Amino acid sequence: MQDGFFSAVLFDLDGTLVDTAPDMVAVLQAMQSARGVDPVPYDVGRSQVSNGALGLLRLAFPGHRIDVGVDLHIEYLDRYAEQICDASRVFDGLETLLDQLDDAGCPWGVVTNKPENLTHPLLEALGLLSRSACTVGGDTLPVRKPDPAPLLHACDIAGVDADRSIYVGDAARDIEAGLRAGMATIAAGYGYITEGDDPGGWGADIVAPDTEELTQIVLKAVNLEN
Repeated sequence: MQDGFFSAVLFDLDGTLVDTAPDMVAVLQAMQSARGVDPVPYDVGRSQVSNGALGLLRLAFPGHRIDVGVDLHIEYLDRYAEQICDASRVFDGLETLLDQLDDAGCPWGVVTNKPENLTHPLLEALGLLSRSACTVGGDTLPVRKPDPAPLLHACDIAGVDADRSIYVGDAARDIEAGLRAGMATIAAGYGYITEGDDPGGWGADIVAPDTEELTQIVLKAVNLEN
C-alpha cells in the first residue's frame, strides 16, 4: 500500500465502521426467548453479525429452514428495523477519522451487503448518511459482495478511481471484492471475526488489529499523517 497515493476510503458497515452487534444480537435473543429457546451468548452471536440476518438465524434456530422471505427472516428484519440504532455506535476512534477525512476533503463512503432500507436509516440515525460520498447497499445492484460491482459503483458515485481507493472490511468477501475491484484493501481485525477465521489469510494488503492502527494506516495512505 503506497503511502500518500490514495484519494478515497470506502468502508464495510457492520463490524467495520459501525458496531451494530448490540442491536442485531438483541433482536435474535428476543426471538429465541419468545419461542422458549435459550438465547445464544452475546459473544457467539456477535461473531456472526457480518453474516447478516440469515447467518444469525441459522445460528439460533439450527433445526429450522432459514432463507430469504421465510417467516423467521421476515420477523427478524421487522424487529430489527424498529430498533435499528438503539445501541449501535461508530467504533471508537472512527468518528474522529471520518472528521479528519471530511476536513481534508477526502471522500469516504459505505459499501455493505445490508439492504438499503436498513443501511440508510442506520447511517441517518448516526449522522453519517449525508456525509458519505457514496452509500451502496446489498440490494442497490443485482449483485453484492464478493462481486466487485458494488465497489466499482460506489467509486463511480463518488467520482474517484478504484485504483486510488481503499476498501476496509471485516470479512473475506470484503477483501475479495476489493481485490477484484483493483482497490487497496485493509482487513479490520477488530471486527466480527468467526472462531477459526484468520484475517491475515484473506489476502488483504494489511490487517488493522484495532481502530487506532486502522486510523494511522488510512491517514498515512491518504497523505494526512500528522
